[in-house]
Amino acid sequence: MTKIVAYRMALEMRKTGMSYNDIRARLHLSKSTLSRWLQNIPLSPEAINKLNSSKQMKVERYRNTMKEKRERKLNIYYESEKKYISPLSSKELYLAGLFLYWGEGSKTVRHTVSINNTDPTVLQFVLLWFAQSLKIPKNKIKVMLHLYSDMDINKEKDFWSKILHIPLNQFLKPYVKQTLKSGLDQRGFGHGTCGLMVYDTKLKEKILMALKFVSDQSQKEIPFF
Repeated sequence: MTKIVAYRMALEMRKTGMSYNDIRARLHLSKSTLSRWLQNIPLSPEAINKLNSSKQMKVERYRNTMKEKRERKLNIYYESEKKYISPLSSKELYLAGLFLYWGEGSKTVRHTVSINNTDPTVLQFVLLWFAQSLKIPKNKIKVMLHLYSDMDINKEKDFWSKILHIPLNQFLKPYVKQTLKSGLDQRGFGHGTCGLMVYDTKLKEKILMALKFVSDQSQKEIPFF
């Protein structure tokens, strides 16, 4: 069983109310792997009460308590950062997208502006950046998916189409590769990699020159020892 298949099975089992221990026993997964995969899927109090072992009940209640503590702490950080950052100016939004492009965008293909990621929220931000900072009409954007052979291709296309609000007629033929025997390439999102692209040579050159300027500034401002 590949880890991708095990990941999906673990999610489904958890949603039916199974405990960590029961899922581990069935799928032969490490504790750390399962904790990472299921950290955002706690059992409801009703589901906990249905568990057969009082020890498992205590474990699941403890997990829920710790999750609530983490969420309260993160909410404090969120409100603090929100107060400091907001509202984003148009220049700040442009720079945020530019730095994202520096890390995740295509630099070598001359005619194409494109960013690939597995996280749907990152791609939603890319759409915002395309629209507000780069003034790209949404009907000009193409979508390229990188999927695995054991995935339901049409289901994944529908997923990305709905979450990005882009019609399927703007999707290119997906690139489908063989499922890995080990490793979980989706990193917890489970819908492959999505690329948003626009064919625009002039825009691509402007982005690259903006990145060159930022890079040049870093060379001038940062002392080297």
